[in-house]
This record gives sequence, structure tokens and C-alpha cells, in this order.
Amino acid sequence: MRGSLVPRSDQSQTAILGALSIMPMTGYALREEIRDTLGHFWSESFGQIYPVLAELERKGLVERQEATDSRSSKFGITDAGVTRLRELLAEPPQAPNPRNGLMLRLFFGSQLGPEACRELVLQAREQAEAALARMEAARTEVAENGGLAQAAPYILLTVSAGEHSARAAIAWADEALADLAKLEATSSQPARGRGRP
Repeated sequence: MRGSLVPRSDQSQTAILGALSIMPMTGYALREEIRDTLGHFWSESFGQIYPVLAELERKGLVERQEATDSRSSKFGITDAGVTRLRELLAEPPQAPNPRNGLMLRLFFGSQLGPEACRELVLQAREQAEAALARMEAARTEVAENGGLAQAAPYILLTVSAGEHSARAAIAWADEALADLAKLEATSSQPARGRGRP
């Protein structure tokens, strides 16, 4: 249990140092950037970002660029922070811990029935369509942002993965909906032979 906390902290540091390597940001802007740009594969809450920022600042890996309002202080990555970021990026990625509430419900779908499962799959399909639209918007934004010229080809690799994932989710949902329609048709038909002597 204890060992699993260190990799999570390291991965939070990787996300935060990586974002700051592109441009200095406030804690709030950092959270927004991670949500909007990395959101299809990574998330950090305010509760995670600020303690990690404080730790990185203590270690000299980021530095605060004071502003008139202390809440709008920007953080920039230091040379030591770039070195640490490269070390973290060179480590093997931590395997994800799968927790998918939709799949859990569908696995036990016989308790819900095909109609309820169909609603769950329709919601998942809508979410995948919205994710695909966000990825397409992100692709346009990255392409139009001249300040990202060096990072853009790498960022677009992750955008492409998000697009593929969303398209795969839509294709799966369409297949699942067809299978559930067959189940609904079967369950609505009266059982033959029942009640006959």
C-alpha cells in the first residue's frame, strides 16, 4: 500500500513539471490546462496540485514568479526541474488501476435488464461523441498555437490517441446497442411452451 503512493506522487510531479515546461502558470491555470489538454488521459485535482507545487518549490524544481495578488503567482520550471522531469519521463509508466463503472454495471446487467443497460450505453456513446469533439477542438487549437511549435507533434500524438479511443468507444456502443436490442426483443417475447400440459 505504501509503495503505491510514491509512484502516484511521481506521476503528479511529471504532469505538473511537464505542463510548466511548456509555459509558466498559476496553480489555477495549471489545473485548467491539465483538465483541458491532458483530460482524456490524465487528471489532477486542486487538492493534488497545490501540495505537489509546494513540494516542487521546496526542492527548487519550480520557482514562484510573484504577482501583485498572491493568488495569481505564476510558477515556472527551473533547470533542476527540467532535469527531474527528464528523469521522471525516463521511468517506466505506472500501470493503470482499472475502475470502470459502466463495465461493472454491464457485467452484472442481468440484474438491470436490457432497457436499463441500453440507457447506460447511450450515455456512454454521448460522452464519447463529446470527447471526440473536444479532441478535434484540441487538435485545431494546438495547430494554431505558434508557441507550441516544438511540443505540438508530441501533443498531437496524445490527441490522436484520444480521437481513436473516442471513435472506438462509439463503435463499441453501436455494437452493444445492437446486441441489447436483440436481448430486448427476446425478453419481450412470451416464452413458448410454458403453461402447456
